[in-house]
Amino acid sequence: MAETLTHKERTHARILDEAASAMRLYGADGISVAKLMKRAGLTHGGFYAHFASRDALVADAVERMLQDNRSLVETSLSTRDAAKGVSALIDAYLSERVKNAPERACPFPALAGEAVRMPAAARARFNEGVAHFQRMLAAAFEALGKGEPQALASSVLAEMVGAMALARAASDEDGNDILASSRRLLMERLGLN
Repeated sequence: MAETLTHKERTHARILDEAASAMRLYGADGISVAKLMKRAGLTHGGFYAHFASRDALVADAVERMLQDNRSLVETSLSTRDAAKGVSALIDAYLSERVKNAPERACPFPALAGEAVRMPAAARARFNEGVAHFQRMLAAAFEALGKGEPQALASSVLAEMVGAMALARAASDEDGNDILASSRRLLMERLGLN
């Protein structure tokens, strides 16, 4: 039997959802408590009933984003054979749909440049999210018999994150070309085409 969430738990989750979306769009420093609470349809004063500080909110919002990201990675890599899983992950991650909806996508392209300046707890969670993604990719590469699966996982993740970050910064046409080139060349490099 599913547990029913209390009003406070639903409100807390709504604030985290708004914070995660806003951070993907504007970065950790791009959101204020007042604007966030307004986005959530709440008063500024209610913030401290849910979070001890803005730093605590940022850390929890990073964790929320990473939970969403883990679902994508685990669904792609855990439910198919390794080759199909990696192909599906690359196709999904480097899609125009994801490029055009950063508020719901992987947080790495949006937050990688500022992770070093995040509060310690948020940075630690961000780094654990990167490590988890790399471990999942490495396991898939090991299943595919690829040499140096950990190093390959780091390289592939870096290319996907970088390609998405650059695609979002470019014009629509140029960004879409970046994604298409990265998808094609990653598939070739990994022998998945």
